[in-house]
Amino acid sequence: MTRHQHPSLRFLGGTGTVTGSKYLLDTGGQRILVDCGLFQGFKQLRDRNRTPLPVPAASIDAVVITHAHLDHTGYLPALVRDGFTGPIHSSKGTAQLCSLLLLDSGHLLEEEARFAAHKGSSIHHPPLPLYTAADAARSLKSFRTHEFDERFEVADGVDVTLIPAGHILGASQVHLGIGGTGIHFTGDLGRPDDPLMYPPRGLDSVDVLVTESTYGNRNHSPEDPGEELGNLVTRVAKRGGVVLIAAFAVGRAESILLSLSRLLAKGKIPAVPVFLNSPMAIDASLIYQQHREEHRLSDKDFSAMYGLATLTRTADESKLLNLRGGPMIIISASGMLSGGRILHHLSAYGEDPKNAIVLAGYQAGGTRGAALEGGQRTLKIYGEYVQIRAEVVSMDGFSAHADSNTLIGWMKEAPTAPRMTYITHGEPEAADALRLRIKHELGWRARVPEHLETVNLRNPS
Repeated sequence: MTRHQHPSLRFLGGTGTVTGSKYLLDTGGQRILVDCGLFQGFKQLRDRNRTPLPVPAASIDAVVITHAHLDHTGYLPALVRDGFTGPIHSSKGTAQLCSLLLLDSGHLLEEEARFAAHKGSSIHHPPLPLYTAADAARSLKSFRTHEFDERFEVADGVDVTLIPAGHILGASQVHLGIGGTGIHFTGDLGRPDDPLMYPPRGLDSVDVLVTESTYGNRNHSPEDPGEELGNLVTRVAKRGGVVLIAAFAVGRAESILLSLSRLLAKGKIPAVPVFLNSPMAIDASLIYQQHREEHRLSDKDFSAMYGLATLTRTADESKLLNLRGGPMIIISASGMLSGGRILHHLSAYGEDPKNAIVLAGYQAGGTRGAALEGGQRTLKIYGEYVQIRAEVVSMDGFSAHADSNTLIGWMKEAPTAPRMTYITHGEPEAADALRLRIKHELGWRARVPEHLETVNLRNPS
């Protein structure tokens, strides 16, 4: 058998869930991992992070990353610690953002382990973090950066091209070529009307498409999310309340700030104090400013956005916000309430009905954000149960993901149909809804793969 005669793709994550994206290409002689994400949300998913990969980390020759969010990168420190010694390929923006996200993830995992040891709340003695900040720092040394549209070789006879995906800074679609077969990974696709990022590049002819399906069963509201946010801020400010906005530190915080600055300039919200309580979001803004060619923001936008907010870096400054009271707006991470400073603010302000909590994006199943969105009003935060009496508002309009119509429209522009489309990175209902639309509206072959399933790329089924 010659090398590359029967290349295969194995789905190590991102199936049946929007987290843990990992796709293993095996050429018969080399292994390339596309994305290396953390599982998040439900405990049975999070437990997968502790299960060794089905192949030894040392047997993987290279990793290619679509973008910096932890559901696509957060397992990299564990992979390197467990023996992976190859390069990690990404765009420049992705590598820079990973230097923030991965180190922060390591610190948070260490903090959670210390808290569990202090409370005695873990079955492990002592509780250990999945990985440490030192592991994260070590993994960053393996990054190799590339320009968009630059074709580079990741293994013998296997080439990769990174193509703009929108979504967040540095986000890439990954086109992988092996012996005349083209495999295309969407990563997380952005929106054509995103106020922050340019639209994703269109799809060319490919043999196999691996697409995300986060919003595969729904579409974003055509209403301007800024209007909804403006009405909420005005309403809560009148009653002297606090607006807590749970935002992903990379990408979403910028969108929220941009919207608030434009609302204030138009006189559509009162001039209440705004606090950006996320050191990572503050650092990410500096990286966005270094890559003006990737997004729509101008110098004027940056001045307005960051002139509007008080930037809160230290833990002591963060704690003081919990004593301040309203009216004010706090933008803080994490976006799904899975950790970070937003949890302390929820404990301080969640019980008062004059306050409001904004969920400004997708909430993965099993997270506190999904529980709130689903109507649950008791959250366990740092071992204590907090009653949520504040107004809870979901604003999908700030999502940086393509919705169902956008995904179908993007695929429809392809010159030819792929031989097979695999639908990943979505909850089961969303993935299957997108599968049905692809089948009935486009006439393409499409399937939702199973966790750990292996498919033959020469004869995909």
